[in-house]
Amino acid sequence: MAKSYLLGFDVGSSSVKASLVDSETGICIAQKFYPESEAEIKSIKVGWAEQNPNDWWENALKSLAFVMKVSKAKAEEIKAIGISYQMHGLVCVDKDKQVLRDAIIWCDSRAVSYGDKAFEELGKEKCLQHLLNSPGNFTASKLKWVKENEPHIYAKIYKIMLPGDYIAMRLSDEINTTIEGLSEGIFWDFKQNKVADFLLDYYGFASDVLPNIVPTFSIQCVVSKKIEEETGLLKAGTPICYRAGDQPNNALSLNVFNPGEIASTAGTSGVVYGVSDKVNYDKVSRVNSFAHVNHTNSMTRLGVLLCINGTGILNSWLKHNICPTASYNEMNALAEKIPIGSNGVSIIPFGNGAERVLENRELGCSIYGLNFNNHTTNNLLRAAQEGIVFSFCYGMEIMQQMGMAIEKIHAGNANMFLSNIFRQTLANCSVATIELFDTDGSVGAAKGAGIGIGFYKDNNEAFSTLKRIATIEPITNEIDATRQAYQNWKNKLLSEIDKSNISK
Repeated sequence: MAKSYLLGFDVGSSSVKASLVDSETGICIAQKFYPESEAEIKSIKVGWAEQNPNDWWENALKSLAFVMKVSKAKAEEIKAIGISYQMHGLVCVDKDKQVLRDAIIWCDSRAVSYGDKAFEELGKEKCLQHLLNSPGNFTASKLKWVKENEPHIYAKIYKIMLPGDYIAMRLSDEINTTIEGLSEGIFWDFKQNKVADFLLDYYGFASDVLPNIVPTFSIQCVVSKKIEEETGLLKAGTPICYRAGDQPNNALSLNVFNPGEIASTAGTSGVVYGVSDKVNYDKVSRVNSFAHVNHTNSMTRLGVLLCINGTGILNSWLKHNICPTASYNEMNALAEKIPIGSNGVSIIPFGNGAERVLENRELGCSIYGLNFNNHTTNNLLRAAQEGIVFSFCYGMEIMQQMGMAIEKIHAGNANMFLSNIFRQTLANCSVATIELFDTDGSVGAAKGAGIGIGFYKDNNEAFSTLKRIATIEPITNEIDATRQAYQNWKNKLLSEIDKSNISK
């Protein structure tokens, strides 16, 4: 019997991962990511974050070469390709499809003032009713920054893309995008069900700078003959059938498609993502609404996204600067020696750029209550994990105010969710059940491609083999102590916000 595989790429800011999935069994038979150490994020100025898109492509090819070698799969056995990617990035190319500058990625804060000005001048209510968000620090505002500050580059732009669009272009030599992608860049008008012309006009963008739109699940483009000849890893004509931003894709990977379902991740950044069937928004855009992977003009499916930039990156900073010889497992073990509340130490974890949940304030990371006589590294490690969880809970309160019920959280068994302290604190503080599954973004992208090509009839068939590996329930006699620690943390955060208001 002929073999049949689905290939998924996950283009993250830390690495690019490739997974090869057996389409019949749904099992991932090979997986690899590059670079093996975390990819560089260039920060020329405070609040800036850039990466070279060509590095994403080279790492994608390295990952693909590895999985093809260890699986012994043949290029013609790959039937469809799916792509997941870091959201909100800006890639600019010229008419020869050459990159004009490094990509401005998701955690870059330079465009905040442009988005805030647009929100005021266009009218907050108009932006929220049509875009469901403030233009904020999203892709459209980043492009405005380029237009104003790098006119020599802006003048050469033929098309702009999101990171996943760029990888699809390198594979196919075609440039296109999706409604979901346009919505995450704040280019989509949900009220008119079309590109947000009023925002393009305000920012002074020509509409043809945007790629053509293709459905999320469809044959969007195919692998070019050039890629077949240059790499020998893929066959020309292989369809690229799915792409989505990492958070909608994570929800897909966890089979979260319907209203009321919640997905979460906690990598470099952290996300709680819920699906809604109502066109709704937070009035100050602290959480954001985008088209979910199954959103159509006739069926509303929006992903309400809470993003915390300062999540795993705080844990990573502690590892590299405080515990350079310890593994993450060893750090977790040290943190577990400290009780709930970290003996009075609190950490505000917002040291990775402007935070949307704080109305794009850039508060930085703060440590409270540290006593040099009583506290150790262990207190910092526990306080960091609790601070990250509490930032999640702060944002989840906003989601609940929008009418979302948070009773069950689906997550992959990865990153911060590998920590017992992290997941138990989240369960206790939110009083929600957490279910952990054995999946990741690249596997989800592969199965998304299976849906896109019609190999699977729907998401339930695609994810019928999804394995739940753990369930974490709130511990009743720990809830009060956890909620009290959260309230103490929240009071400190609100004090920081008040200080930032005074300094404005």
